[in-house]
Amino acid sequence: MIRVLKHGRDPSAAANDDARVKAAVEQILADIATRGDAAVCEYSKKFDDWSPASFRLSSGEIEACIAQVERRDLDDIAFAQKQIRNFAEVQKAALKDVEVETLPGVVLGHKNIPMNSVGCYIPGGKYPLLASAHMGVLTAKVAGVKRVVAMTPPFKGKPAPAVIAAMAMAGADEIHVLGGIQAVAAMALGTETIGKVDFLVGPGNAYVAEAKRQLYGRVGIDLFAGPTETLVIADDSVDGEICATDLLGQAEHGPNSPAILLTNSEALARATMEEIERLLGLLPTAPIARQAWHDYGRVIVCDSIDEMVQEADRIASEHVQVMTRDPNYFLERMTNYGALFLGSRTNVAYGDKVIGTNHTLPTQGAARYTGGLWVGKFLKTCTYQKVLTDEASAHIGEYCSRLCMLEGFVGHAEQANVRVRRFGRRNVGYGEAAGY
Repeated sequence: MIRVLKHGRDPSAAANDDARVKAAVEQILADIATRGDAAVCEYSKKFDDWSPASFRLSSGEIEACIAQVERRDLDDIAFAQKQIRNFAEVQKAALKDVEVETLPGVVLGHKNIPMNSVGCYIPGGKYPLLASAHMGVLTAKVAGVKRVVAMTPPFKGKPAPAVIAAMAMAGADEIHVLGGIQAVAAMALGTETIGKVDFLVGPGNAYVAEAKRQLYGRVGIDLFAGPTETLVIADDSVDGEICATDLLGQAEHGPNSPAILLTNSEALARATMEEIERLLGLLPTAPIARQAWHDYGRVIVCDSIDEMVQEADRIASEHVQVMTRDPNYFLERMTNYGALFLGSRTNVAYGDKVIGTNHTLPTQGAARYTGGLWVGKFLKTCTYQKVLTDEASAHIGEYCSRLCMLEGFVGHAEQANVRVRRFGRRNVGYGEAAGY
């Protein structure tokens, strides 16, 4: 039986917030679609107090930003990008073009074709999230995308040097210092000075996420992303300190970031809640983490490991940290998660920043039907077919014609019939299904 020791905020209150965000985004997108650069400039000035002569950085400005970054920091960025590139290249190698002769003279295949242009949003309002440059820009370039546009908001009134360095080192073809709704709208819709892209990736706040949702269709997107989520699954093989640390480490993302403890030990549950209160007295980001924990934190106690698996799949969290005696039990049985972090030696921060897997992951239950961002998201798997002999065309044509007539598509049937007449030995009249 599941027992909830701590509840989060009433979901109806969050729905009211969503409605307010939706209306604001609709208005801004419509304005940018109509007025282009002028609207982008106005919103950048309004929201970020940022109105440069050009949002796009020149090569000289990029080099000047890189020069401000300490050598140790550049080496650390290079290390992280090496790990992410290595894993993305392994993933790409697993995606093979195929071609097979399914019947004598009938050849089918598919090719994995990179998108032509991608826009990568790298958040930077509260924190300059340079890791998102690795996850978006670098992975797109490994996939073979020709044009990658990277955008990030100003940080404390100027470009964030480490973020600009990460973008450049990842291979961005264009770097713009522009944030928020106006950034994703400019990339998706295009303006007088910013060429539109085919696909948008990258996390962001509620307004950026809603803008991507509303732009979907006019442009592709990676995920319908919401606030960062973490689920810690633990038994009494670990203690409250490590559970509390992993929960608060993700709760600091924002005041609406859900952090959930799922355990079969009530003693661990209560110890974790006590540790959370202690750590909130020490954590520099406690004002944010405390609100997230108060409003969205939950503690759930289950009777068995299998009940924990079922509840974890129901929650379908973005990040799932498993710290139990047998973490592989969850790897083998869970089906709904963005990414798994198995054992107490790893943690979500490793995945967020450096270990090599991508940190752009499904939230708000989307893990039920999609995985996260990876090199395959930037590739279109496109099929083709070839019919090599007259006999093969006539053979397939007879089946096709009859099946078309079953559906009432006479014109479709005639596409088959004309080939049966030309390449086969049967005399099939217009609109007459072959073999009838």
